[in-house]
Amino acid sequence: MTSIRNAAVAVLLAAGLGLAVTPAAQADTPAGAAAGTPAPVGAADLAQARGAVQDQAVLDRLGHFFARKGVPPTQQLTIGAAEEARAASAAAPRLAGDTVPVYTLDADFVAGSPGAPVAKAEYTASKAVSADGQVASVWTVKQGGDWRVVNIASGGDETDYAAVAAGSGGGTAFREPQLNAWYVLRAGRVLPLDDEARRSVGEAGITLAAYQRLVHQRYGDKLPGSAYDRAGKGGGYQPDATGPETAAVRGGGGALPAVTAGAALGATALVGAGVALRRRAGARRG
Repeated sequence: MTSIRNAAVAVLLAAGLGLAVTPAAQADTPAGAAAGTPAPVGAADLAQARGAVQDQAVLDRLGHFFARKGVPPTQQLTIGAAEEARAASAAAPRLAGDTVPVYTLDADFVAGSPGAPVAKAEYTASKAVSADGQVASVWTVKQGGDWRVVNIASGGDETDYAAVAAGSGGGTAFREPQLNAWYVLRAGRVLPLDDEARRSVGEAGITLAAYQRLVHQRYGDKLPGSAYDRAGKGGGYQPDATGPETAAVRGGGGALPAVTAGAALGATALVGAGVALRRRAGARRG
């Protein structure tokens, strides 16, 4: 499949703006939904989230993001401000494909709470493309009844994996961020969508119950309120448990869990814009 970038640490709080992040608004889970299925995000909310991305101020920021090739504004470029402005205008960013909810492994599922979904919607993502073919993912969250852009990330993992899941039989795509593993929940099985997920659950995937036991073994002692969490430990997860410490799994409304420490890059707030530019480390083909 097309190149999928390895995700850096996902930080939805733009510190300079004091954003209070809440999970994406979710519709009620349909009656009779399969066990473990996350609640969907309503069509009206997705439309409003997309509308926020289409704001001219956001498109202007996207132009500069593409002009800078994703380099944060705190780092200098080899081009001057005037050249950057011309490149930003020439980038002519446009949205491509649908705005999608992005589901992340849920702490209650890890803990084994009865009826907990495998993942919860943390934010929505819209793919943006520049005139020269660069791709970015624009993240939005709902705050005080309004959808607001909080992050721009290079690459299109969020929308790409949702499209792969939809095109290969349906189901809900979700991410286990500690491993940067993308899966799809389909017919009671957790199936891999990327190399990290294949290493985690195998090419054929595993049952939802088996996946719950697996993530409980990995993260059950690192949930909010655990001794691990109270000790303030963090970093990347190593399946062998011989490397850096594992970040605690957060429930809805908190920061997303960290990925492997070697891939972590911070978010840079753009004061006044409500957008944090985040780069992703490395390129990987799957």
